[in-house]
Amino acid sequence: MIKRLFTLTAIFFTLIATAQEKTSSPYSYFGIGLPEFNGMAENRSMQGLSIDADSTRLNLQNPAALGKLQLTTFSIGATQSLNTLKNAQDKENIRNTNFDYIGIGIPTGKLNFGLGVIPETSMGYRLQDQGEDFTSQFSGRGGLNRIFLSAGYKVNKNFLVGIEADYKYGNVQNENILYQEDIQYGTREKNRSDLSGFSFRLAAHYQAKLSKKINLHSSVNYRPKTKLTSENHRSIATIQQNGTVVNELDVDLANTNFYLPADLRVGVGIGQHQKWMAGLEYQNIGKTTYTNTSFSQENISHKASHIYRIGGYYIPQYNDITNYFNRITFRAGLRYQETGMTINQQDIDEFGISFGLGLPAGRFMSSINLGAEYGQRGTTAAGLVKEEFVNIFIGISLNDKWFIQRRFR
Repeated sequence: MIKRLFTLTAIFFTLIATAQEKTSSPYSYFGIGLPEFNGMAENRSMQGLSIDADSTRLNLQNPAALGKLQLTTFSIGATQSLNTLKNAQDKENIRNTNFDYIGIGIPTGKLNFGLGVIPETSMGYRLQDQGEDFTSQFSGRGGLNRIFLSAGYKVNKNFLVGIEADYKYGNVQNENILYQEDIQYGTREKNRSDLSGFSFRLAAHYQAKLSKKINLHSSVNYRPKTKLTSENHRSIATIQQNGTVVNELDVDLANTNFYLPADLRVGVGIGQHQKWMAGLEYQNIGKTTYTNTSFSQENISHKASHIYRIGGYYIPQYNDITNYFNRITFRAGLRYQETGMTINQQDIDEFGISFGLGLPAGRFMSSINLGAEYGQRGTTAAGLVKEEFVNIFIGISLNDKWFIQRRFR
């Protein structure tokens, strides 16, 4: 099984690491793209609730949860998205299919480890601005990924701590084509920024009994401000109406640095072990400031982002060997997000609701996790675009025991 897992990891690492157009949102035009959901299908079904620590499941959002892991776990996930974009006049439907994450959790005792790769932001848009005597076409693609190595330590039966270190890498590419009336040729400007940097995250999880059956769950995790280096490239070209390049000139741009803001999550919930859990979570992402010349915009401002989540799960009877449906996990969640982005003096907020099923699939509580999410982003006011999105996602978690101590020789 070990050889099979590493083969799958290599394949899916290649798929995620190559440039996918993971979004088709016009709001990804600003900055380095929209944040991706940085977790597994199980958490996404609860709108990102990350306060649960499980002995058979990875939690890519909270490294402290690794301290409870008892089985070697391999997880992959993918999403099919349908976006509906509309303004005051037009409406358009767009589909995307993406690989979401790869994660491996390895228990070794009190200190357990996790590693994997996951997209962090994504950019994908095609826009057009047409006046009486000109036409401008804007397009962009790319995003930021991260490779992570995490560790979780079980201090005692109630308290877990964790740390995650990751390497962020990727690129964003922007293109602007301008055609003017009565001018034979058009002008094309292409910008590319190759991004990289290191960051880390600290986390803690506390669980205690409120009664014989009811447990308290709480967690906190924090990522400080992260410095990224941007290697910038620009070219200016004269093009024909059919896009053929007549001549092209490379422009020297200085490399720049900018910062991803600090990220703080705190959450609390109650539940019964292997039966049900319900919880609340608050996330604060600091004010975003981008200094890269490719990203500067006059009609946009940023402030801190606030995210509020409520979610949970229910299992009728996890160990019922006679009725498969009693072992299915039912999940649901609700989210409201103040993105911190203001465009044309309009705040861009987001709402999401999701549902999911965890289907038992083999030995050691392996599972197939299915989910669906409906959400809205933005507004049609001030000439902007409102998005409605439906995401159908799947995650597969395969569990096994790799390290078994021999009792006899």
